[in-house]
Amino acid sequence: MKKKRHWLWNLLIILTLVVCCLAFASHSKNWMKLENDRITVLSGFYYKELPFADLDSVQLVEHLPPMERLNGFSAFGWGKGVYREFKDSLTDEKVYVYLDNFPQKKIKLVYQDSLLLFLNLRDSVDTQNLLETLQEKLPKETIE
Repeated sequence: MKKKRHWLWNLLIILTLVVCCLAFASHSKNWMKLENDRITVLSGFYYKELPFADLDSVQLVEHLPPMERLNGFSAFGWGKGVYREFKDSLTDEKVYVYLDNFPQKKIKLVYQDSLLLFLNLRDSVDTQNLLETLQEKLPKETIE
């Protein structure tokens, strides 16, 4: 004679699967919102709002510098999280990384004089378009 499982366990299993799927979907791509004065990046638990007035430089780079991961993950060509550069023991600045396609070129944003943010999108054309948009939004005094 088989014992029937209580309905609460079935509901708990279904809710757990739904939450896991939603977490995976929210991390699966960078959700960006470009406004007149700022860019907002949301990727799962990671959120960064960056006013264009704080931007110092925007450039395309091949590789990330050596960094230590404080929290985040790298999987399936994605890289998301908060890192710290290997400069010296006195530097404790956080570097934000939002990569949807790790092998492809990355946009390096320098803001507030020395803080870094790296990001890219799945499609290299979309990344290039975002780079051009961000370069247009650079404050005029930073363009030489």
